[in-house]
Amino acid sequence: MFTGIVTDIGIITKTEEKGDLRAIVACSWDPAGIDIGASIACSGVCLTVVEKGGIQGDAWFAVDISGETVSRTAQDQWRQDRRLNLEPALRLGDELGGHLVTGHVDAVGRVALAEDVGGSTRLEILAPEDIAPFVAEKGSITVDGVSLTVNQVEDEESGDVRFALNIIPHTAEVTTLGDLSEGDAVNLEIDVLARYLKRMQSLAG
Repeated sequence: MFTGIVTDIGIITKTEEKGDLRAIVACSWDPAGIDIGASIACSGVCLTVVEKGGIQGDAWFAVDISGETVSRTAQDQWRQDRRLNLEPALRLGDELGGHLVTGHVDAVGRVALAEDVGGSTRLEILAPEDIAPFVAEKGSITVDGVSLTVNQVEDEESGDVRFALNIIPHTAEVTTLGDLSEGDAVNLEIDVLARYLKRMQSLAG
């Protein structure tokens, strides 16, 4: 489990085909604190560390990405020089600063609007119809691994959902969300509580 609070921005320095796609990710963590077999959320995708190295402040780790994961995550996500939001798995006793996040991508959305509003960035994201029931005003959603609060929701005639987010300058600086522009694809994970509530409603009905 994760919280959607990014602790570092990593950069994919190398990719290679090893059956699955293997990516080498550079980061500023201490490699002594990265365990082989540990889970790390990479822009919202839970991946397993298979190798590691480097020194504190200049570390790296390797993850294997299956074809299924590649097909279900944002286009162009797993290429060399791509910046990734990184978060280690939640440990018992850690502060829950965001909301509970599983690291499983529910859908790929697309940035419909990115504009400066009073120093912050207003993002509007179009998401597929199948997650529309789970997106609610003042509810939580994870965008590229970042826990955010939904400010506004609008249902499109197509069945898709359009929702608005406010990205404060600090969040834009310490995550990749400040890099987003119109047309970019993003990984979305709905609030796990909304998922269970929807299931309970379906059984009650």
